[in-house]
Amino acid sequence: MDNLSGYVRRPFPFVLRYLRRRRAAHVVIVSAVVAAVACSVGTQYGVKNLVDSLTAGSSHANSVWLAFAFLMSLIAADNLLWRVASWTASFTFVGVTGDLRRDMFRHLTGHAPSYFSDRLPGMLTSRITATSNAVFTVENMFVWNVLPPCIATVSAILLIGTVSLAMSAGLIIIAGIMLMAMFQLAAAGKPLHDDFADKAAAVDGEMVDVISNLPLVRAFCGLSYEHDRFDATVERELDARGRSLRYLEKLRILHAVVTIVLTIALLAWAIALWQRGAATTGDVVLVCTLGLSILSATRDLAVALVDVTQHVARLTEAIATLLLPHELKDHPEAEPLIRSGAAVAFNNVSFHYPGGVQVFEKFSLRIQPGQRVGLVGHSGGGKSSLFVLLQRFYDVQHGNIAIDGQDISRVTQQSLREAISVVPQDISLFHRSIMENIRYGRPNATDDEVLRAAIAARCDFIENLPDGMATMVGDRGIKVSGGQRQRIAIARAFLKDAPILLLDEATAALDSESEEAIREALSRLMRGRTVIAIAHRLATLRNFDRVVVLQGGRIIEDGPPDILLQGRGPYRELVAREMGRLATHAA
Repeated sequence: MDNLSGYVRRPFPFVLRYLRRRRAAHVVIVSAVVAAVACSVGTQYGVKNLVDSLTAGSSHANSVWLAFAFLMSLIAADNLLWRVASWTASFTFVGVTGDLRRDMFRHLTGHAPSYFSDRLPGMLTSRITATSNAVFTVENMFVWNVLPPCIATVSAILLIGTVSLAMSAGLIIIAGIMLMAMFQLAAAGKPLHDDFADKAAAVDGEMVDVISNLPLVRAFCGLSYEHDRFDATVERELDARGRSLRYLEKLRILHAVVTIVLTIALLAWAIALWQRGAATTGDVVLVCTLGLSILSATRDLAVALVDVTQHVARLTEAIATLLLPHELKDHPEAEPLIRSGAAVAFNNVSFHYPGGVQVFEKFSLRIQPGQRVGLVGHSGGGKSSLFVLLQRFYDVQHGNIAIDGQDISRVTQQSLREAISVVPQDISLFHRSIMENIRYGRPNATDDEVLRAAIAARCDFIENLPDGMATMVGDRGIKVSGGQRQRIAIARAFLKDAPILLLDEATAALDSESEEAIREALSRLMRGRTVIAIAHRLATLRNFDRVVVLQGGRIIEDGPPDILLQGRGPYRELVAREMGRLATHAA
C-alpha cells in the first residue's frame, strides 16, 4: 500500500480514490439527491401553477386538478428519492471508511522503526480514526448539506428565469461573485483550521501517552503535574478551535447580510413587475418562495462549509503524517530468501541512526552456519544495533549484510524475517490469550503444536491459571509475571522454528528455580541453528562457540569463551567483574 504516499497533502484525490471503488453506488446516491432537490424546488413551481389555476376561476376546474396532481407527484417523488439515497448511503459510506482504515493501517505498519521513534503511538492511531471520521463526515455533509443547497439555488435561479430573464441573469452574476469571494476568504483561513487540527491531534496523543504510562506517573506522584500539563494542552486546542470558528462565523455573517438584501430586492422586483402587468400573482408567489428557498439553502450551505472546512483540515493534517513514503521498501527485483545453512556476514558495514552518531564504521563479522555467537560489551557498543540491522529494520549507509551469501537488502522483508526468531529481553505480548500469543510464531500452527512448544519452553505455570491456554494476558502481558512472559516468548520461538535465532538475554527475567530448566530448553532450541545472543550474564555463554566483545562499534576481542578466559583481554576483565559482583551480593 506504499502508493498511498502519493496522496500526502492531497485530501481530495485521496478521498476520490475510495469513492471510485464504489462508483455505481455513489452515482445512485448523487443522482437521487439531485433529482429529489429538483423535485423539491419544482414543488414551488407547482404551487405557482395551482395558484394561477385557482385565480382563473371555477370554470378552469380541470386545470386546477391537473396542477394539483402535478404538485402531489413532485412531493411524492421528492420523499421517495431521498429514501433511495439514504438507504444506499447507509452501507456505501460505511464501506468507504472500512476500506480507508484497512489501507491506512497497512501503510502505517509498513513504516520503519525510525518513523515510530519520533511520534506518539496514540497520536498515530487517533489520526487513523480521525481520518476515517473526517471522510465519513465530509461525505455525509457533501451529499446531505452541501450538494442539496447548491442544486436548490441553481434550480431556483432557473425557475426565476420563467418570470424574468433579467432577474435570473442578475442572480447568476451575484451568485458567481459571492461564491468566488466565499472560497477565497475560506482559503485565507486555512492556517487557522490546520492549527486547530494539529492541536486536536496533540490532545489525543497526550492522553494515550499518559494512560499507557500510568504506573510510572503514580510511582513519581505525577498525577497533578500531568493534569496541569493536559489542561494546558486542551486549552491550546480550545483557543485554536475558537479562532477557527470565529473566522468562519465572520464569513457566515457576510453571507447572511448579502442574502437578506438579495431576497428583499428580488421580492420588490417581482411586485414591481406585477404592478406593470408583466407578472401574475403566481409569479410573485413563485419569486417569494424561491427567494426564501435561496436564503435558506445558502444559509445551510454556509453552515455546512464551516464544518466541512474544519474536517478537511483535520483530514489534510492526518494524511500528511500517516501517508509519508516508506523508508524501507523491498528492492524492485527482490526475491525470497533461499535458506541454505544460515550463514551470516556483515561486510564493511557503516551505519548511523537517522540524526544520530556513527555506530559502525567499516564493520565486518562472519558467522558460520550453526554457530553460536555471544555478543558482550558495555552499553552503546553496538550489540542491539546488530540485531536491528540483521532484521533490516534500518538500512546500512555503506557495505552490506548477507545471509547465505544473499544481500538482505535484495530479498523480500517477509522472507528475511521468516528466517529469524527473536527472544527479546523486553517481551511484547498482545492483549490476547496465551494460546494466541504463542501461536503468533506460526499463525497456521495447530493447537497441539502450540501446546508442544509451550511444554518445550517449560510453560508449566499455564496449568495453574484458571483458563489455561485461553487466559488473557492483559495489556502488554501485565497479568503474567516477567518470567512467565519470557517463557511465552521462548515458546513462540520454538513454534516458529526459524534457522537463525536472536537471543537478548533470554533468561534475564527468570527466577533461579526455573532458570536451569529454561537453559536446557534453550539449548535444545539452539541445536542446529545459527544463534546470536546478547549476553548480560556472561555465564550463559559457557557453551557457546564464540564470544565477540564490542566496544564503540568495533570488535576488540573474538574467540571461544574458554580461550578468551585464559588470556588477559577485555572478556576476562568482564568475567572477573561479574564474579566480583556475584560474590558481593552473596555476602
